[in-house]
Amino acid sequence: MNLFPVLLDTAAEGGGITQYAGTIIMILAMVAIFYFFLYRPQKKQEKAANEMKNSLEVGDEITTIGGIIGEIVSIKDETCVIETTRDKTKIRILKSAISKVDVKASEKEA
Repeated sequence: MNLFPVLLDTAAEGGGITQYAGTIIMILAMVAIFYFFLYRPQKKQEKAANEMKNSLEVGDEITTIGGIIGEIVSIKDETCVIETTRDKTKIRILKSAISKVDVKASEKEA
């Protein structure tokens, strides 16, 4: 009883594995494309965001993902406190909610 008659027939004709080489190469090319155009840039972006969050300092002016702009007053493990207005309104936020650093504290002093 032949379970794979197509494979045996093509092997008998001389095609064999070489017939599927093109398909295998196309699958490998698709995997490479997904890696270089999707996975790798996302990892690079995550690395840059982590570096930004780890380099936060008191005095940095930041923008949150919700659009709140303020200056960092204190930093703890996963949170920081920012002042948002002239009235010294303080808000405690997560570091993961910080979108970008607008002005570094070291640039303000210069």
